[in-house]
Amino acid sequence: GTLPSPVHSPPTTTTTPPHPAGDRAMAAAAPPPAAALEQLSKTKMFGGHNLRFRHQSAALGCPMTFSLFLPASPASKLPVLYWLSGLTCTDENFIIKSGAQRAAAAHGLALVAPDTSPRGLNVEGEADSWDFGVGAGFYLNATNEKWKNWRMYDYVVKELPKVLSDNFEQLNTSCASIFGHSMGGHGALTIYLKNTDKYKSVSAFAPIANPINCPWGQKAFSNYLGTTKSEWEEYDATFLVKKCNTVSTSILIDQGEDDKFLAEQLLAGNFEEACKSAGVPLTLRMQPGYDHSFFFIATFIDDHIAHHAQFLKSA
Repeated sequence: GTLPSPVHSPPTTTTTPPHPAGDRAMAAAAPPPAAALEQLSKTKMFGGHNLRFRHQSAALGCPMTFSLFLPASPASKLPVLYWLSGLTCTDENFIIKSGAQRAAAAHGLALVAPDTSPRGLNVEGEADSWDFGVGAGFYLNATNEKWKNWRMYDYVVKELPKVLSDNFEQLNTSCASIFGHSMGGHGALTIYLKNTDKYKSVSAFAPIANPINCPWGQKAFSNYLGTTKSEWEEYDATFLVKKCNTVSTSILIDQGEDDKFLAEQLLAGNFEEACKSAGVPLTLRMQPGYDHSFFFIATFIDDHIAHHAQFLKSA
């Protein structure tokens, strides 16, 4: 009963040769805490810092990376603005290409950009196409056993905020908003509409607004969720907004008129009609000449950050 805890006892020397199996057993018995973070990089920008981390995700069953921009703010409790990226992206595309840090620094907001799917699980078929599997998590919880690790909804809504609050005392994760692009715009809209108590506001660039009725959504949902269409509706913003009576802050969407995916995949008009019928405030801005790229995002990103800042700062 007087032995010291092995965690805190000093290393002892021994003359007996090490026993590999025993060492492995001890290592297996004491895994690191779930929220342990490995910092991958740190880069100064607009007075703040871009930070990149890796951690073991319990929700997804694999290591995950995320990027975090911390402004040089005197505020001790920074509001958090989550960005969800689109198909084929990682956590880095937005951080490198959007230029969002300038406005985030000016408004005193932290930016958080998770990856778009689990990686490294080597599930058969996970990398066969660019619009499904790796880089294409669709921010849902898959119910098909084969894709059981694809639980990006739980990762974004539950696990990542806890990782942040456990590791960054300067963040106020209970004061959060969410936005995204394309597949990530779909994710931001659906996550917000299902959790209006958790997020102050939502916006999107060229979101997949009605995935049940487009090829990208039908491919993803049939594989991740199976054939039950009522389960699909739980991850379709156009369906969710029809039964949402708790949206008090206006939803902001920017959509390029020259976006080659607009007519077949994005279906912004369907979401606009659903918002009208539900009485949900929506600002849908059709931007002439703009496409689906990060050039489009960078052009209007300051407007979106200002949109979220008004709700995050008044909270």
